[in-house]
Amino acid sequence: MKSLVLEKKDELSLRDFPAIDRVEETLTSRDVRIKLHTVGICGSDVHYYTHGRIGPFVVNEPMILGHEASGTVLEVGSDVTTLKVGDRVCMEPGVPDPNSRATRLGMYNVDPAVQFWATPPVHGILRPTCVHPEAFTFKLPDNVSFAEAAMVEPLAVGVHAATKARVKPGDIALVLGAGPIGLVTALSALAAGCARVYVTDLAEKKLEIASSLSQAITPIDITKEDIVDVIKRDTDGWGVNIVFEATGSPRAAAGIFEPLCPGGCVVMIGGQPDPISYDAGAAMVREARVENIFRYAHVFPRCVDMLSSGAIDVKPLITKTFDFEDSVHAFEIAASAPPADVKMQIELPQ
Repeated sequence: MKSLVLEKKDELSLRDFPAIDRVEETLTSRDVRIKLHTVGICGSDVHYYTHGRIGPFVVNEPMILGHEASGTVLEVGSDVTTLKVGDRVCMEPGVPDPNSRATRLGMYNVDPAVQFWATPPVHGILRPTCVHPEAFTFKLPDNVSFAEAAMVEPLAVGVHAATKARVKPGDIALVLGAGPIGLVTALSALAAGCARVYVTDLAEKKLEIASSLSQAITPIDITKEDIVDVIKRDTDGWGVNIVFEATGSPRAAAGIFEPLCPGGCVVMIGGQPDPISYDAGAAMVREARVENIFRYAHVFPRCVDMLSSGAIDVKPLITKTFDFEDSVHAFEIAASAPPADVKMQIELPQ
């Protein structure tokens, strides 16, 4: 099975990976076998490639990358009832222990035993086929493309963040960072009811993409403008209702409460490679609520429905598509962090 393999830090290869054929490819009664079509390149994939680890997750052995995916059902287990051969699907990449306390409480994303694609030692899905539980595989409406479906995974982060923020109709939000997660969070905040969303970044091209997504999105180029000055000016000194931190930058987090209104909410979206800290006193005097999210839970079906209805359009975020044979080159480009690109995807041969 030809796969994109991270051999070790800074070394990728496209090669047969026979070990994946054994345990991971055994179909049980509640599983489906899927032919992969489109896989997105996530920042975590790139980070494993360039750093060899994310926090406690270390690449000690060769690992297949990729976890943002769509495809077609090839085979179904004997007890599968909601899917059939030929169905187009997207897949939630984290599979928890169904009997864990976290799962039974509905917080399956924080189950310590969760098996998440392309998180050591679990292999990802930049390969021709995979086996996945029916419960974490979702049928696509006819009007949702494979490319859009492979965006459901990052979109789920934004939807989970907006859900945790408890967005109210008419809220004003600020998203720090115009990368893929920042932009899907901005779209999710608008879909949840925000009247306006400000998006910050250093890269002019990313801010141009952000502003093109909706008239309700206002870009802030932090190389030219001060975030707090802009927010205070536009809100008569009050501040925004919600701040979403999507940069992972300790510097950004240090002043996260300055643009926030009294009683507002800060949502830490995650992905911080370095420890961060913030001013607890600034939070206290605002009686600010702070939410932390880890991936997502219970939102994949909602994301699919919003793509189908047109409530959210992720197509403008897909800026480059590569053939599977060019996967190594695609990761080299992604690692260079080109300012004009948001989401890069890889298409597998059909």
